[in-house]
Amino acid sequence: MPREKEGKRKTKGPPLPIIAILQKFLKTYEKYCAQTQTSVCPAIRRDLKTSIDNEQILKKFVLVRPDDSSPSILPISLEPLLMTIQEERYTLGKQICIWGLQLSNPEVARLALLLELKGHPTCPLTTLELTDCKMDPWSLGRLGQALRFSSLHSLVLDYCKFENEEVESIFSGLERNQRLQDLSLRYCGLGPQSGQRLGSVICQSAICKLHLEGNYLQCSGALALLRPLAEYAEMQRKDQLATASPDSGTPPQPLQARQRGSSTLNQMTKSSRALTVKTTSGKKKKKGIKKKIKDLTEAGPWLVKLYLADNGIDGKGKEGENGLLEFIHILTCLIKYSAHLREIDLGNNVVGEMAAAAILEALRTRKTGKLPVLKITVTPRISSDTFRSIWKNSKKSNVSSKKKKKAKN
Repeated sequence: MPREKEGKRKTKGPPLPIIAILQKFLKTYEKYCAQTQTSVCPAIRRDLKTSIDNEQILKKFVLVRPDDSSPSILPISLEPLLMTIQEERYTLGKQICIWGLQLSNPEVARLALLLELKGHPTCPLTTLELTDCKMDPWSLGRLGQALRFSSLHSLVLDYCKFENEEVESIFSGLERNQRLQDLSLRYCGLGPQSGQRLGSVICQSAICKLHLEGNYLQCSGALALLRPLAEYAEMQRKDQLATASPDSGTPPQPLQARQRGSSTLNQMTKSSRALTVKTTSGKKKKKGIKKKIKDLTEAGPWLVKLYLADNGIDGKGKEGENGLLEFIHILTCLIKYSAHLREIDLGNNVVGEMAAAAILEALRTRKTGKLPVLKITVTPRISSDTFRSIWKNSKKSNVSSKKKKKAKN
């Protein structure tokens, strides 16, 4: 009987040596903390011990500043963790999350070396989260350089306040990045001038999920971000209607972009195969996305999910009501024509009743055109009828789900 249980453990769970690997990792980490005169991160120690007790691989490292930290206590540093990963050749870690730390130049330099694909990286990270971390211009520039060569699929820089020149270091590292798909820049102090730069980055990268909540893009910044996406979506839709036969299920072929104000759009049209792989939900297509990430995903001017809540998109900025009208025109174009878009969050932006009515009409047009359901969130500061109608038109139909269940039975 004991032999049978042992055999099951070998097939289902991780091998027993993981305990020894993690114990040695913890010992080495504590050694480097002592050498660098820094504190052992309680979260790192807790997660390692929990993984040892459960005989599980530790894939996520969380480095957190303690709430009760005082000047007399040694600071927590990222460097001992990175030194341990390299010395122990720990290749099982995929995520590093750092919350509320002041990162020094040596720490960022070592992190950058770990991120870069040059040579033989010890830890092929897929997720990097730097939340409320402080970095000087040199560190941001070095991080931006590393992003060009990293294997990251997700980058989170929430609550890191950036000046224009500082955020440019990050943007330049994301251009032509064919691996990163999820970018989060919540509450980073981005203004209207960042919109156009973000639009350019999206057009030249594989990013398909963009979090920008809590910034101040206003109408002009959001307009500059969405314009190339809306133009591409409109062209693709028109080409599909013009060339696809009624009985054919073949997706539209790549389009030659028009020249009006979209040089980035001209460069970034991509194959319909890549578009199909990157966009949709479902188990089979998610596997396709993962496979495409591994082989590098083609770049292009489109998103699957866009979060613009609390960005001052209300027509009260310098552009006034005209700016809001122009933004809504581009937004509704994107809603009507984008087959890739699945979710938009415009919460806490007081767009007004007229804009809300235009969004509702665009959703109805999208539904008539038999495009995938688009989930959209708007402020409740509009008439209850319009709000309710937007909600109804942006949710999946129960009828279709019931039909699928019946078909299975």
